[in-house]
Amino acid sequence: MLGFILYLIIIGLIAGFLARAIVPGNDSMSVMGTIVLGIVGSFVGGFIGWAIFGNDFDEGALQASGVIGSVVGAILALLVYRAANGRRHIRA
Repeated sequence: MLGFILYLIIIGLIAGFLARAIVPGNDSMSVMGTIVLGIVGSFVGGFIGWAIFGNDFDEGALQASGVIGSVVGAILALLVYRAANGRRHIRA
């Protein structure tokens, strides 16, 4: 269980950092926010991969497609976060 949590934190940090580097713009997020972004992106990317390809966890946890899916999911989560955060500032 501890290994899985460390795996989520490391992949979350990498995926969140890459998503913030790929998507242009200013994101004032802490390191913890970047990790959470990457973890959410991992779940989103995993769900999208499962929905499209129908693969499951039997092929192993750390794969290139899983990391790429995590980054894609983190990019989508970052864009949704920006859209929600931008709307909140406009109303205030």
